[in-house]
Amino acid sequence: MWYAITGIDTADSLARRLSARPAHLERLQALQQQGRLLLAGPFPAIDAEDPGPAGFSGSLIVAEFVDLAAAQAWADADPYIAAGVYREVTVRPFRKVLP
Repeated sequence: MWYAITGIDTADSLARRLSARPAHLERLQALQQQGRLLLAGPFPAIDAEDPGPAGFSGSLIVAEFVDLAAAQAWADADPYIAAGVYREVTVRPFRKVLP
């Protein structure tokens, strides 16, 4: 089943985000190689493709896991949590309808 993982950044998280980004992307690329990643990306803090020093306010990942517990365990191990980027993470089942 698909699960939506939403992370909400702490204030002034850009430097921590940039530092932890390679490890964060490595885990996402592993999901992609396994055919389990539907989409992933950050929420710019301002209305711009590249928010520059404004940074990001969070992230969305939609990926396939065997169950909610597996999705939660994967989310809990995100390098952004260890680096203090996310202040809150939610994991919810997601039903893809379109396209």
